[in-house]
Amino acid sequence: MTQAKNFAFGEDEKMLRDTARKFLQDNLPTDKLHQLVASDPDPYRESLCLWDQALWQQIVELGWTTVIVPEADGGMGMSLVALCALIEECGRVALPSPFMATANASLVLRECQTPIARHLLGEIAAGKTATLASTAQSGSWLAADCDVALVDGKLSGSAWFVQDARKVETFIVQANTAEGSALYAVPIGSAGLDVVADAIIDLTRDQAHIHFKGVPVSAAQLLSDDACAALESAEPALLTLLAADMCGAGEWQLQTTVEYMKVREQFGHPLGYFQALKHPLVNLMIMIDQAKSLTYNAACAIDSEPENAASFARMAKASASEMAAFASNRSIQFHGGIGFTWECFVHLYSKRQKHNQVLLGDAKYQRGKLANLLMGPVAA
Repeated sequence: MTQAKNFAFGEDEKMLRDTARKFLQDNLPTDKLHQLVASDPDPYRESLCLWDQALWQQIVELGWTTVIVPEADGGMGMSLVALCALIEECGRVALPSPFMATANASLVLRECQTPIARHLLGEIAAGKTATLASTAQSGSWLAADCDVALVDGKLSGSAWFVQDARKVETFIVQANTAEGSALYAVPIGSAGLDVVADAIIDLTRDQAHIHFKGVPVSAAQLLSDDACAALESAEPALLTLLAADMCGAGEWQLQTTVEYMKVREQFGHPLGYFQALKHPLVNLMIMIDQAKSLTYNAACAIDSEPENAASFARMAKASASEMAAFASNRSIQFHGGIGFTWECFVHLYSKRQKHNQVLLGDAKYQRGKLANLLMGPVAA
């Protein structure tokens, strides 16, 4: 199969993106975001879960949770390219919400291909939130051995690095079983479930590790009896969404820094007058364009060229991670004496970018995996 022209980004995708951009700019300007998630600069503050639930309800009403859900399950059945456009706009405003976590859960559920998974997809289309609880403490999330086990119909162990754990209603849990590894849907209020918040730098998200202390599950909660296959099939899409979020945040960092350099003067000239400052921003613009092209290339491949999806997605995640690091560094440095302060909004984006960089593997990790895909594992 070959990719469509312009990564299959057509009029429907453009309209979805433009509508989302206006909605988010109108409802979550950066000063409102800062007031919402960064009102307390105390480094020893309690780890809170801060988000606008009324805004989330509006997002559900706009149908964003239906975009990637197949039509047969009550969704719009749009492409991953369309979802990337939404995620990019979420990154542009550093949206604190369970949207990406729920989208990731939806992508895994699509790969399960079971009636129970399809039923949960329908509930997500209607507004239910979910997140993946499939990572071991070591950071591995595709290995057959995870840290949760099913024994006598009960889950025991722990899942780590669970994204937006305190914003969702359902966990998609990987567990070792006598037959292998399975995925179960576990409601947030289940007996024996303990959600422990992690202290992370990203103020726009929350993360937790979850302890399962004999949590009972039934056959009606079994989403897939082959967790590794479902997670591996969904991994390229998950990497691509992270890259899209970084691209949106990177564009905000670039535009905001350029605007500041137009008005801040030094030695009788705006900062933008000096080549030593202009050239790095041009380099950043190029890096954003490269990462964005690779991201939509990966999304289009997942939709129409699956044989290349894994390699293209790792290229996108690696490129976007390096861009995010450079964008964060330059945006702070070029804001001068205020760039490192709590009151300057750039720290919100730098922290979100840092979280995205390492989530599911940084640039070095992705390039190592890409080398294995293209050339085979290196002999010991």
